[in-house]
Amino acid sequence: MTDPRLFDERARRLAPRALHFPRPGDPWRPAPDRARVVVRGDALEPAERAALAALAGASLGEGPGDGELLVEAPARALDDGADSPAVALLAATHRAATAPPRPPRVLGVLNATPDSFSDGGRHLDPGDAVAHGRALAAAGADVVDVGGESTRPGAEPVPPGVERDRVLPVVSALAAEGLELSVDTRRASVAAAALDAGARWINDVSAGRDDPDMLALAAERDVPLVLMHRQGTSRTMQTDPRYGDVVAEVLEFLRDRVAACLAAGVRPERLVVDPGIGFGKRLPHNLALLRRVGELRSLGLPVLVGASRKSFIADANRALGHAGPEDRHGREAASQGVARTGGSLAALTVAVLGGAELLRVHDAAASAEAARLAALVRDADALDAAPR
Repeated sequence: MTDPRLFDERARRLAPRALHFPRPGDPWRPAPDRARVVVRGDALEPAERAALAALAGASLGEGPGDGELLVEAPARALDDGADSPAVALLAATHRAATAPPRPPRVLGVLNATPDSFSDGGRHLDPGDAVAHGRALAAAGADVVDVGGESTRPGAEPVPPGVERDRVLPVVSALAAEGLELSVDTRRASVAAAALDAGARWINDVSAGRDDPDMLALAAERDVPLVLMHRQGTSRTMQTDPRYGDVVAEVLEFLRDRVAACLAAGVRPERLVVDPGIGFGKRLPHNLALLRRVGELRSLGLPVLVGASRKSFIADANRALGHAGPEDRHGREAASQGVARTGGSLAALTVAVLGGAELLRVHDAAASAEAARLAALVRDADALDAAPR
């Protein structure tokens, strides 16, 4: 169960995050017996610093960011010093980041929109959308994520009535066939209607900021809620995104949103966090988030990564001097599924190796297979127990 201390006033002040410390000979899995936790050094009270310095075998040094303190200590020492609230917070952060991730699950993208970045217009007709939802589930999607409003860079908002009209026939039909569904929306009214029609999840790219009723709805209905980081709005997010340390800033945004959810009555086991790949991020920001997914696990919540077909893959190719189909043919090539597949699977693999438990994808069959193999590599000792 998620430790509530990870979201209280002290946690929000000290902003702890666990750095990846691999097991000897096992680069993908963190060592549970050795902690490396970063906190805001300038936010530590003298008694808190003294308690950390008194830990057996501990060292305090300069952290990776300005004003940060890196605490390295045996995990046993953190447990022994848990009489100090600051030490107990570091112990909870370490345990959250090193807990074995669950097997990955795949969310298949179903955009019932005319203007989504990859497949806009292909599933606007309800019959086409339902057929595609069935195909995603048959190909290996554990959940089908249905959206009726594009959130691509530069997208304009649509009226709630239009969004409902796009989403509800699809959700109703697929739910009647027993599929597990998520509704991708920023609006509580749309989410409520979709839940009434059979959806079981809410996936909110605004993390409950765009509609003040969203968190209360999630608490009342007691359904999973995905909280995504986004800098700016869909119209502005890619204009000039800037960060100091993108992972630290995304982590603290998500910590604050989780705290808001808990205050609204949402149970912590219902929450999922998403770093928002491509939502107000440049190429270096997206790569850092993928490389450091493990640090996001410091919150003790499942991490969802949605990197499928995102434009940062084309940006990476261009940076390396490799022009992909999207560079020669534009958006049409990506919408036909001939672009960014390799990069999407590579990003998914990196995310799973870092501990991501949920993957939002367009190509369900290939993604599910890649996720299973990546998890097997990550959890290498599970190979002995796997059926032969």
